[in-house]
Amino acid sequence: MIKSELVQKLADENPNLFHRDIERIVSIVFQEISDALARGDRVELRGFGAFSVKHRPSRVGRNPRSGEAVHIEEKWAPFFKAGKELRDRLNASGRFSQGDAQPPAGPNE
Repeated sequence: MIKSELVQKLADENPNLFHRDIERIVSIVFQEISDALARGDRVELRGFGAFSVKHRPSRVGRNPRSGEAVHIEEKWAPFFKAGKELRDRLNASGRFSQGDAQPPAGPNE
């Protein structure tokens, strides 16, 4: 699901709200999550999961083409940990067979 699909689904379920207001609300929520992560804060959405920022220290990597050693700078990366309710819901659905390493690709992939 992409942002525009989320907005459309919310608009369909809430015909009393203007489409532009729903777009604004969704954008504000995403912006607030991004701003909190940029400050180094953790964002927890009960039943869904938690977003946090993880530090990745600098290291020496290898150029896969030439094998040459390359210095990789330290960086901060966003991290998502699914909540128990979301994990239970995914595992109880039985939608994915045990042989699947990942869910099947959607129509846009």
